[in-house]
Amino acid sequence: MKPVPFDDAEAYEPDAGWRRVSMAGSDQFSFEWFEKPPGHSSPMHDHGNEQVCLCLEGELTVATEDDSVTLAKNDSVLLEANEPHRVENTGDERAVGLDVFAPGRDFGFWTDREE
Repeated sequence: MKPVPFDDAEAYEPDAGWRRVSMAGSDQFSFEWFEKPPGHSSPMHDHGNEQVCLCLEGELTVATEDDSVTLAKNDSVLLEANEPHRVENTGDERAVGLDVFAPGRDFGFWTDREE
């Protein structure tokens, strides 16, 4: 067993107010809790991991090149590996979500990327 207390988990902010916290996971899958301030959007990007995005609080709009869906509390969406997408807080309040990646990944995806 490998517990990860939330307050002790690895965390970072790719942008001001966009906080990500690495939860328990493995090379097979990983969980990242995140919060976004109103109006914040990640850049359009893709990765070799499948991704499930679960909205825990607020409102998140997940957009691909061809479509978009707005998630409310407890709604989720599956993104295929290598599917370009972005996640935006389109509400007026802080949004909180949980990303699940398979295979697992670490923060290097954001910290080591070139703009």
